[in-house]
Amino acid sequence: MNLTEYVQLVSQEDFGRHFKHQAQWNNRLRSTGGRFFPKDGHLDFNPKVYQELGLDIFRKIVRHELCHYHLYFEGRGYQHKDQDFKEILKEVDGLRFVPSLPNSNSKPLKLYRCQSCQQSYQRKRRIDTKRYRCGICRGQLIQINQTKD
Repeated sequence: MNLTEYVQLVSQEDFGRHFKHQAQWNNRLRSTGGRFFPKDGHLDFNPKVYQELGLDIFRKIVRHELCHYHLYFEGRGYQHKDQDFKEILKEVDGLRFVPSLPNSNSKPLKLYRCQSCQQSYQRKRRIDTKRYRCGICRGQLIQINQTKD
């Protein structure tokens, strides 16, 4: 069974409606499980979510994207902020957010501490400690965990 056939099956079983467009894998997706394209009606899905989180989580992501799809073609509110979307997503037990992938290559946080008041800061990016000071007492910052950038 290919991806489009699987999405058609989920649409019929969980929504009682037909899915008439294409579904495809998109390896470039990083932080999202799928996307709906109103312009042509197709759906993109992140293959890593299926591979690393399994079919149960992936089916909930398919339901999420199908909520966008069906609401859009019915002329109802299909965006995350719309009440129609929130209600249908809850009815079909779709996921609001994708759980983080276990093998995601996120960079470790850099930890800084003020030498005067001991206030600690976490940052994704490196801070120039000669240029920036503590926001509380204006003391000098030092990096606690030394990482190679």
